[in-house]
Amino acid sequence: MMNANAPLLEMRNIKKDFFGNQVLTDINLTLQPGEVLGLVGENGAGKSTLMKILFGMDVIRETGGYEGDILINGEKVQFSTPFDALAVGIGMVHQEFSLIPGFTATENILLNREPVKTNVIAEVFGERLNTLNYNEMNARAEKAIDKMGFSIDADMVISNMPVGHRQFTEIARELSKDQLKLLILDEPTAVLTEKEADALLESIRGMSEKGIAVIFITHRLHEILSVCDKVLVMRDGYVVQDVPAKETDVKEITRWMVGRNVDVSANADVKLDANANVIMSIRDLWVDMSGETVRDVTLDVREGEILGIGGLAGQGKLGIPNGVMGLCPAGGTVVFDGKEIPLNNPRRCLDASLAFVSEDRRGVGLLLDETLEWNIAFPAMQIQGKFLKKYLGGLIHWRDEKAIRAVTQKYIDELMIKCTGSKQKAKELSGGNQQKVCLAKTFALEPKFLFVSEPTRGIDVGAKSLVLDALKRYNRENGVTVVMISSELEELRQTCDRIAIVSGGKIAGILPATESSEEFGLLMISQVK
Repeated sequence: MMNANAPLLEMRNIKKDFFGNQVLTDINLTLQPGEVLGLVGENGAGKSTLMKILFGMDVIRETGGYEGDILINGEKVQFSTPFDALAVGIGMVHQEFSLIPGFTATENILLNREPVKTNVIAEVFGERLNTLNYNEMNARAEKAIDKMGFSIDADMVISNMPVGHRQFTEIARELSKDQLKLLILDEPTAVLTEKEADALLESIRGMSEKGIAVIFITHRLHEILSVCDKVLVMRDGYVVQDVPAKETDVKEITRWMVGRNVDVSANADVKLDANANVIMSIRDLWVDMSGETVRDVTLDVREGEILGIGGLAGQGKLGIPNGVMGLCPAGGTVVFDGKEIPLNNPRRCLDASLAFVSEDRRGVGLLLDETLEWNIAFPAMQIQGKFLKKYLGGLIHWRDEKAIRAVTQKYIDELMIKCTGSKQKAKELSGGNQQKVCLAKTFALEPKFLFVSEPTRGIDVGAKSLVLDALKRYNRENGVTVVMISSELEELRQTCDRIAIVSGGKIAGILPATESSEEFGLLMISQVK
């Protein structure tokens, strides 16, 4: 029987272990109708696992289920699939999109719930011959988009959409379900521009007013404070704080998340040597990369520095490394260490001791089904013949398992990668730890020059400082020149020596990292002629 006074959702004493790692211990939370809960914690703190339990995801059942109880309106529920969760009004928008690229927004929003028109043929031969009621579909999709409060083109095919609009399509899909009572948003603003992120926060406020509860997971803590009623902080699988949002601030939440004070001031040990050799000289670079504008980039990188590249979304910062490293069609000239590097040829870049940590760690960064040993050692083995034993005068090559294990363990220790051991599969790690594996495999190549693109995208404050410290240490101790591309200006100011800002596909200016945020901000919005 439904209890009218019971909270909409209650999770009691939830416990879960994964592959021998205890990832959740005695988690309790309650949520009232229309309440917005901010769920924060470092990667690996257990946030996504908790939401997967709530949403009845297959991975939970396949790994031995969980302990504890979930109650909806005071009634105990047991979800064995996401369909069970959807049936009681729980929706979820995941970090990885689940849209069909060749379909329009409307078709995705109403997928498997399309209104149909019956006809004589269908009555004779069965309902599979019913036709779709497109007028009704369009009306329902528009209603969901309207409810969301952010306008997207309902007729646009997903593969042609900007990434932010895809995120809004996912949200509209959940809002089109009449029974929706609770929406889980996992890192929804990670791919959004600031304007889109503001629109999403406004949309969450609108859902809350309509009585829809929201669980909002994000690393952008100021968003939590601006939109949430309460904040639940997790660390290492425990709830460490559950407080009203108006009683806390970003600094305090950060301290609870990491159990230590995290300093985000500008880089204190900036290294500026105007007489240093130019190790890479880029001239008149254009790049053809979807969603990016690189028209005419000219840039000199000094040997031994950490050069940051920043700028607003789509202005060209991501296109630069993808063009230089041959992953996207490009033109212009790149001279590295005195020799011209041919464009559109990734292998020649690797042979010249250049390396790249891509922003797309799942697409091109990791072998998800392979072990950490294989992920970290394989590129160096393939490109440089490292970690191989040679027999019969080099006729036969054999993997040197001992050396592979040693190098993997070295980086697990140095980068503090949370795992059960070097044989664990990459897909079993949290996002922040996967990112550290991408860095480790690149460090194992021992390059002279390293491009790192969005090194901390989608990872939390604590993992962020570890990743940035590792990059800085790698640069300072090994003399490796690093070019770091990031959407977060403060992160660049914390890590780099100089920062170049890209606007409209060109370099708007380069300043020492010690310059004020305002100066960089002005460059970002300047229109380069």
